[in-house]
Amino acid sequence: MIYCVIPRELEAELFDKMVEHYKDNPNVTVILDRREGDDRRARQDYGGKRVTRDRRRPRGPGTLPSTDIPESS
Repeated sequence: MIYCVIPRELEAELFDKMVEHYKDNPNVTVILDRREGDDRRARQDYGGKRVTRDRRRPRGPGTLPSTDIPESS
């Protein structure tokens, strides 16, 4: 699916033209950008240092068996 997003400022000029242009293409949907307000990503608290965690389960207590190849006698 392809979305053709029309900015609110250009709705009167472009929306009907783009709907007509893509009417025969079922893979394209023309939509209006209806977002309002400030871009939240521009705030100071967004985009700080990312904290990466090791999400692997911790290994159980104890020792692991040896991985050395036994010598042939």
